[in-house]
Amino acid sequence: MSAPIPLSQRRLRTWIRLLRLTRRSENQLREFLRVNYNTTLPRFDVMAALHRNETPMKMSELSRILLVSNGNATTVIDRLEKDGLAMRAVDKTDRRVVEVQLTDEGRVQFEIQAAAHEAKVNELFADLGHAELDALRDMLKHTKGDGDV
Repeated sequence: MSAPIPLSQRRLRTWIRLLRLTRRSENQLREFLRVNYNTTLPRFDVMAALHRNETPMKMSELSRILLVSNGNATTVIDRLEKDGLAMRAVDKTDRRVVEVQLTDEGRVQFEIQAAAHEAKVNELFADLGHAELDALRDMLKHTKGDGDV
């Protein structure tokens, strides 16, 4: 009989499994968005943040929410603006502040992409029912990660 695997090693193996699952799922979503919508996951994430916020959002706030640098957010917004999906405006009270929001076309396009994204995620996790999802959520709540699950 072999010695039991130490708890720290089991936790490390669990972390690696979670990381593999996350990367594999993320890669499938990236490819799905690229092939079906000629877009990227960062563009989708920026559009999602802007869609949730129905009023113009400061670029600095967008960067903070997405956990990316101002430069990264600016690059994505540049492309969205070029494609007519987002627009920027200088704040009327503080000209140093730039606000951004989706255009009407950007909202329409995001809603189409978001529905397809949800369907793809549903497909990726189709083997998990209510009980498994509840159990997984409850287990993840016991970790010391940031935020809610």
